[in-house]
Amino acid sequence: MKTPVRSLFLSLAFAGLTALTLPVGAQEAAPPPPEATKPAADDTAPAPAPSGELRRLDVAPPAPPAVEKSEAADAIAEKESEPAAEEAASTATETSRPVRRTRVEQRVTFLSNSTLASDEEASEVVSVLGSSTSMGKVENAVVSILGSSTSSGSVGDAVVSVLGSSRATGGRVGGPVVSVLGNTYVDTEVSEAIAVMGNVELGPNAIVHNEVVCVGGVVKRDPAAQVHGQINNISFGIDFGGFEWLHTWVTRCLLLGRPLAFGPHLAWAWWIALTFLGLYLVLALLFPRGVEKCAATLEQSPGYSLLTALLVTLLTPLAAVVLAITLIGTPALVIALFVAGLFGKAVMLAWIGRRITSPLMGGKPIVPVLAVLIGGVVVLLLYTIPIVGFAVAKFTSWLGLGVVVYTLIAMNRRPKAAPAIVTPPPATVSAVPLSSEPASAGVVVPPMISGEVPSAASASATPPPVMTAPTVVISAATLPRAGFWIRVAASLLDVLLVGMAVKLMPHFWQPNFLLLFATYCCVLWGLKGTTVGGIVCGLKIVRLDDRRVDWPTAIVRTLGGFLSFVTAGLGFIWVAFDDQKQSWHDKIAGTTIVQVPRGVSLV
Repeated sequence: MKTPVRSLFLSLAFAGLTALTLPVGAQEAAPPPPEATKPAADDTAPAPAPSGELRRLDVAPPAPPAVEKSEAADAIAEKESEPAAEEAASTATETSRPVRRTRVEQRVTFLSNSTLASDEEASEVVSVLGSSTSMGKVENAVVSILGSSTSSGSVGDAVVSVLGSSRATGGRVGGPVVSVLGNTYVDTEVSEAIAVMGNVELGPNAIVHNEVVCVGGVVKRDPAAQVHGQINNISFGIDFGGFEWLHTWVTRCLLLGRPLAFGPHLAWAWWIALTFLGLYLVLALLFPRGVEKCAATLEQSPGYSLLTALLVTLLTPLAAVVLAITLIGTPALVIALFVAGLFGKAVMLAWIGRRITSPLMGGKPIVPVLAVLIGGVVVLLLYTIPIVGFAVAKFTSWLGLGVVVYTLIAMNRRPKAAPAIVTPPPATVSAVPLSSEPASAGVVVPPMISGEVPSAASASATPPPVMTAPTVVISAATLPRAGFWIRVAASLLDVLLVGMAVKLMPHFWQPNFLLLFATYCCVLWGLKGTTVGGIVCGLKIVRLDDRRVDWPTAIVRTLGGFLSFVTAGLGFIWVAFDDQKQSWHDKIAGTTIVQVPRGVSLV
């Protein structure tokens, strides 16, 4: 039994030794078990011996060659990095590809904003009374006047803003970034950063190759900003905030023709207006009689007040030149006109307040201080209306100065003695007694207008007098004055008449209708004292001193009519509110219009 068992054991051992000594290629040819594809958990696991070599079982297998492992790892890494490499190559190709931009010679706008898109290219981007924005490529400069300039692209020259802020946030600016009365913000590569009466702010990406100049503001610099030149900061100790308040007032008030508006950054304008209103109240409180006197002058003589204001405006430069030979003449004139202008503005506010409160008070005047306050509130509200605001401010100041000057002239002028009016004694009408003798048939003795009763003998000897119609004296003191609507009717008739005549004239005269109408009125006023429309409506122009309307009076009244016309027709409408029924040109010429009774010839 020992021999068979021993033989079986030796056969199994030989078979195992043969399996261990097979070549590596033969082992790879056989399908590996499922566990062979998994990575080994222990690096010390036995590895197959090289081909054609025998290995002892009691010796550890050699490590695999390092070269083979490195090549395998490189192959795997190369295979995994192929998509990333392709993506990077695609990105690099897109980046290196030149951007195609649309060429624009110039982008210039007025009263609006200028914008250059990122796919556009222009030589300049300019905006007047607006803001300029560039996101593309600009060869020269980006400029805005009364607006802000912003650049996020490439600019060859400069970024400039006048009365606004300048911003450079991207690309490269070959020249300086400048702001006048505004802030300068830089967050890219620029040559210089300059702000006049504004602040300079440098962002973290700012690179300034030359200098940073700030006049009248402060420099705010990020720690990461690079400045290769000097920083010159000339500050007055006041941060004006880039004059944002002035820029807001210009864009929201000045450009719209008004001195005041509601909104942010405009509180300073309201404080100035309220300060002047307080000054007018003080003048009315200190000089109430002077304010009332000037307001009465405006109501009684608006035409002379306007004429005086016009003459003061025309003669002030000439007076300044004449007084320039003295050292104190011109400053004294300027101070006198300034004080008269302030007092005149108070007078105008008082007059407006009295006009508003007069219907409510039953015609009784109110205290000048209260009248100035009411008129001031109304005028401040009118200041916020576009175009109307500046017109009201200028007209009230200009007319107020004329009222004050004319009042001073009228106070220093000697009053003229009124002409004596001799009234004839009234005539008495007495009946002549009939004589005892019978009168001749057909003879009627009319009553005689006389102061004495004639005798019967003289009555029979004297022929009877001829009865005549009484003579009507056309005078401003004896006839009623014409109202507003009857004047309008007469003027419309004259306009229709002159308009029909102009239609028959050559084309050259048609645009000059106003001049022809004024000539028509002046000629007829000088000849007959009325016009065709006045004859139809029974109107006649008379002088207040009962003298004849001569040519100088007609010319002055015509020129005054232009003044009544250019003030939006206010001089004509004045008749409806004036107690003397006079227009402005009537007051200037010293005339008025009366209604003549029917039957009296005006020709």
